[in-house]
Amino acid sequence: MKNGEFAAARTRGSWSGRYWVAAVALLAGAALHTLVHAQLPPAESYQGVEYVSGGFGSDNAEAFKAAQAQYPLALTFAAADEDGGSRPYVADVHVVVKDDNDTVVLDAPSVGPYLLAKLQPGNYEVAATYLGETQTRRIQVKDAGSARETITWKRR
Repeated sequence: MKNGEFAAARTRGSWSGRYWVAAVALLAGAALHTLVHAQLPPAESYQGVEYVSGGFGSDNAEAFKAAQAQYPLALTFAAADEDGGSRPYVADVHVVVKDDNDTVVLDAPSVGPYLLAKLQPGNYEVAATYLGETQTRRIQVKDAGSARETITWKRR
């Protein structure tokens, strides 16, 4: 290869490298945009138990779904038609979680259809109240993974 051919080949290679760098920068920018727009609200705490609630809107819902793996307890709240049809999400759910000793470890309002909590492994009773109607569930939180439960009320 002569000097001129080498320089031309090197120039072509550097252009393809520049395109690659631009593509990576574009993808990184898109990922950052998604993260900025799909953040969880700030976490809160009840007697040392960290929790977060919310999730209205597609970006927020996606952020909660993505974060479930980081929280040992993941609750979702919905309302169904009497025939079991449409299940729109609900908010303003009062949540009380008790451990096996009947000690309240979490007492919090859910301001959206999702509530994620960092509970220790163990067995819990979850009581969720929406529009004056309380439903309870027994949930086991394990060392790994997330205990997920959807609580659905009949729409009035």
